[in-house]
Amino acid sequence: MKKACLRLLVVLCLFASIAPAQKRAITETDLFDLVWIGDPQISPDRTRVAFVRVSVNSSKTNYDTSIWTVRLDGSGEPSRMTSGTRDTTPRWSPDGRYLAFVRAGETSGPTSTPQIYLLPTSGGEAFQLTNVPRGAGGPVWSPDGKSIAFGSSANPDDIATQGKPANPADRESDVRVITRAVYRSDGSGYLDPTRPNHLWAVPTPSNPEEKIAPKRLTSGQFSEGNFTWSNDGSKIYFTTNRDPEPYYDTPKTQIYSITATGGEPALLTRLNIGVGALTLSPDGKRFAFVASSDVKPVQSYTQPDLWTLEIEPNAQPKNLTTAFDFDIGAGLTGDQAPPRAGGGNQPIWTSDGRNIVVGFTKEGRLNLATIDASNGNVSELTKGDHAVMNYRLTNDRSRLVYLLSTPTRVGDLFAAEPSGANARQLTRFNDPLSGKLNLTEPEDVWYTSFDGKRVQTWVQKPPNFDPSKKYPLILNIHGGPHAAYGYVFDHEFQWMAAKGYIVVYPNPRGSTSYGQDFGNIIQYKYPGDDHKDLMLAVDEVIKRGYVDESKLGVTGGSGGGVLTNYAVTQTDRFRAAVSQRDISNWASWWYTADFAQFQPSWFKGAPFEDVEGFRERSAITHVAKIKTPMMFILGEADHRTPAYAGGEELFRALKYRKVPTVMVRFPNESHDLSRSGQPWHRIERLQHIVGWFDKWLLGASKPEYDIPK
Repeated sequence: MKKACLRLLVVLCLFASIAPAQKRAITETDLFDLVWIGDPQISPDRTRVAFVRVSVNSSKTNYDTSIWTVRLDGSGEPSRMTSGTRDTTPRWSPDGRYLAFVRAGETSGPTSTPQIYLLPTSGGEAFQLTNVPRGAGGPVWSPDGKSIAFGSSANPDDIATQGKPANPADRESDVRVITRAVYRSDGSGYLDPTRPNHLWAVPTPSNPEEKIAPKRLTSGQFSEGNFTWSNDGSKIYFTTNRDPEPYYDTPKTQIYSITATGGEPALLTRLNIGVGALTLSPDGKRFAFVASSDVKPVQSYTQPDLWTLEIEPNAQPKNLTTAFDFDIGAGLTGDQAPPRAGGGNQPIWTSDGRNIVVGFTKEGRLNLATIDASNGNVSELTKGDHAVMNYRLTNDRSRLVYLLSTPTRVGDLFAAEPSGANARQLTRFNDPLSGKLNLTEPEDVWYTSFDGKRVQTWVQKPPNFDPSKKYPLILNIHGGPHAAYGYVFDHEFQWMAAKGYIVVYPNPRGSTSYGQDFGNIIQYKYPGDDHKDLMLAVDEVIKRGYVDESKLGVTGGSGGGVLTNYAVTQTDRFRAAVSQRDISNWASWWYTADFAQFQPSWFKGAPFEDVEGFRERSAITHVAKIKTPMMFILGEADHRTPAYAGGEELFRALKYRKVPTVMVRFPNESHDLSRSGQPWHRIERLQHIVGWFDKWLLGASKPEYDIPK
């Protein structure tokens, strides 16, 4: 008997040693350990993928970015290529001998300006290629690899004084004389019209010791972008808008070309649309790009389409997807896109020039499609409940590389055939962390709104969810308003659920990925019927029996802050609200935001023209109706929704009315606080949101929100 018991004990101990560890709930500070991938680029020999690896730095105040590589066939582990901590924008030379990238210094001052470096792929250290005042970025190799085009905002004075001792008598004034209605940009600060972005080029040196001065190819008061070499390398195409105050009109674009050695730019064509990145067809005769149509009268939302343009004087573009009622080139809203160096996407021509590969959103999913370049026929290339965040094709178009995110996957690189078949995972940076976490998929719920429209929402439930229990609920509203939640990883939703909340996140009318009419239906009615969609989403989840109706909270940022403010003026059903980066006074916002809404897209005119529209749709007008305890989360460097047009006004009014309220201000943070703010601030933001709900929904003690007595 003793021997049998001993054998059983040994077996149990052995089983315990090999049994999988118990998974735990995600925490807010797990954000510090996440790794993001951005800007993948395939080598010319189709064997490797270079990409930017992004992680939180050791002090938790910023993000480190470095260039890594992984084999395209999935063999071997990813390896680091560059030694810097602010390295971005990897670009292979056409022959694969070099990898160009952009490196910024670690400290402030002239040495911190970003410059282009070259890394020999055969071995050796990276060496600096450019030394341009104000920095250089966006390197684009010429087809023969003998030159690199790039952008820089250095002006003649910067160039003339470079390297010379500073003369106090020649100091540049810090006084701003502002003459334009758009004079600052969220995340960038005040704009400098004396330093537009211009096109530069630099020959590729034969060795690291050879120093070659770059040459500025364009000049003038207007910025240029979307630099694209002709197939023979003789010229460079670029886009611009040579209107000093373009906000008085709908978007316009002019496309120019310039010889690779410089000279006077030649106007190719003028377009009445805002053009995105240009990609050249294999025969060099057409561009492909994404843009929204010039619709009259102006709409609140105009769906983006795929266009082609013949490269000949005064050509006009062809809309390939006018009959495809979903959003070409759009993305999904979440908090886990790379906070730095994500890299963009652009249409990709197939090698025969007959088709174009592009991303599109449809009902909360982000997938790829192949579009016939002659007739616009659309074939879905990838399918699934996920978001294809970046995508690239090999130069022979035989392999597809893409960055995939799901509600339980932050983002990993995959390689597959162009059809999407035989996918192979290339990176697993977050596996060590995610393997410890009890992450759950959200439930996809469709419901019928008040006017018969079908609306989609997702419901994130706590780990180990028990349908027989009653849970508190948080309604989380996305911004935009023309944006969309969907099948993408969102740390905020997973963490709120892990704290014991049911999280409901709908795509009400006005959201993208459901067609043009659904997106534009809120014009001149925002906020309004979208609020009804949101309330019915809450009702739909309550019907399921696992929600405590006495413990409802609501939050949202930007446009979601607008709807949070609106909700508490319409209903007292929520026990607490957290309004983030909001607008409470539309007139104040119109006068102070970083972009000028001079087009009648949301309102029928300016505040002094559409007086009733601005007044009625502002939460501050209806503040006497608010009884819900409110927290306001504001970025002090937010120029998109300035604090004084949002939470500051409501906070002061609610204090006057003695409604419980708290204002939480984040120094130096822009409108992108929740997505790319300082890591510590992103954590504290989450703690305050849930802390406010814990206090008012669960009765938790939160003395930091009380006035000392």
